[in-house]
Amino acid sequence: MKKIKAGIIGMGRIGKIHLENLCTKIDGVEVVAVVNPSIKGQEYATKFGVRQLSDDADIIFNNPEIDAVLICSPSDTHADYAIRAAESGKALFCEKPIDMSLERATEVVTKVKENNVPMMVAFNRRFDPDFAKVRKLLAEGKIGTIHSLHIISRDPGPPPIDYIKQSGGLFKDMTIHDFDMARFIMGCEVTEVFATGSCQVDKEIGEVGDIDTAMILLRFENGATAVIENSRKAVYGYDQRLEVFGSKGLLKIENP
Repeated sequence: MKKIKAGIIGMGRIGKIHLENLCTKIDGVEVVAVVNPSIKGQEYATKFGVRQLSDDADIIFNNPEIDAVLICSPSDTHADYAIRAAESGKALFCEKPIDMSLERATEVVTKVKENNVPMMVAFNRRFDPDFAKVRKLLAEGKIGTIHSLHIISRDPGPPPIDYIKQSGGLFKDMTIHDFDMARFIMGCEVTEVFATGSCQVDKEIGEVGDIDTAMILLRFENGATAVIENSRKAVYGYDQRLEVFGSKGLLKIENP
């Protein structure tokens, strides 16, 4: 079987996770190139036998042997790399968000369609067995018409301040997963958004213009509502829970 040859842009925390997964847990894939601005990040890739290392993404986009690109660089660079990947005819996996602005994200999607390449954005919770099962049961009508949805999403600790500064903020960096999950569960689009947030975890996060605690209320096309609770720090570890209330009952996911 022909192996899919991949290149990864960005060897920060998430890039390292994807590199290790591709090299040790997924058959039929070979990571042939890694791009990272620092030598330290490039050297990390050598542990997994990556041959081509550079701080210049041309080694990926100009290599006809590379089939797919993983974009794991800072958020404000995603759109540029995604457009280049599409124009070079390569499938792409892009970490969230596609871009900080809706206009630029739309431009990326347009380019991807024009060049007819596959693109996936890293909304991993859709593939969590528990969340996927809830979506299946809802589609089967197990609890009738959805009336409300409650999502709790708390991280074990905030990322470094340097990351916070370029992340796009809590809503675009963290809550984005919950926005996606809410749409995934509801099966329709949001019509109204109400949100509030504050700094309860780390005052330095507030000093760089972000928040670490938030509450969001969404109203959907079907008339149902969703509440999302976020925190950057839960002292007991990751806290991912979900409850869907409907006309015939309740579906609930507890924190594993």
